[in-house]
Parts: sequence; structure tokens; C-alpha cells
Amino acid sequence: MTELSQAVIDAYDAPYPDETYKEGARQFPLLVPVTSDDPAAEKNRAAWETLKQWHKPFLTAFSDSDPITAGGAKLMQALIPGTNGQAHTIIVNGGHFLQEDQGEKLAEVVVAFVGE
Repeated sequence: MTELSQAVIDAYDAPYPDETYKEGARQFPLLVPVTSDDPAAEKNRAAWETLKQWHKPFLTAFSDSDPITAGGAKLMQALIPGTNGQAHTIIVNGGHFLQEDQGEKLAEVVVAFVGE
């Protein structure tokens, strides 16, 4: 995980007048459906059905150190047709916030993919 400088922390805090304004973002993890009967689970199943029909190029670029998304790359590559033949990657020394931990490397991967 990246050690953030005080300047970066201050930039993240800048839009919020005080801690109470961050409560909405703190609720996001609670919105992730973790059971099959969760109200949002049906929409997730529908999204997967759409992804299973996705034949346009689809690249996976996951972190090697994220316990939340671990295994997600293999699942996506197995189910999404557009992943076939792509230069998938696992980015070393990244955490859950890959763009924060290995932003330059992630950008290189995306630029190479989009440039193809």
C-alpha cells in the first residue's frame, strides 16, 4: 500500500468541510451485494450476462496485493469473450487502489491497450 504524503491526504480532504461529509463514501462498501438475495444481486447477475456476450477487446489489469479482487482476473478471462488474446497483466506492488499504488504502471498498460 502506498504511503500518502500529507499533501496528498490534504488534497483528498479538500472537498469536504468536515468529517461528516465523508459519510456517504464510507457507506459504499455496504452497497456491495454479498448474498444472492441482496436487492442489488439481480442487477449484478444481469451485468454478468451482458459481459458474457462482450466480444470487443477487454483487458484485465489487476493488482497482486488486493484481497478484495483476488481471482477476479481469472474469472473475467474465463467468462468474457473479449478477453481472449489480450495482454492481461497482474501489476506488482499494487493494492486495492491500484491507480494510487502503481498509477504509472497502470497508465502504461492502459495506453498500450488503447493504442492497439
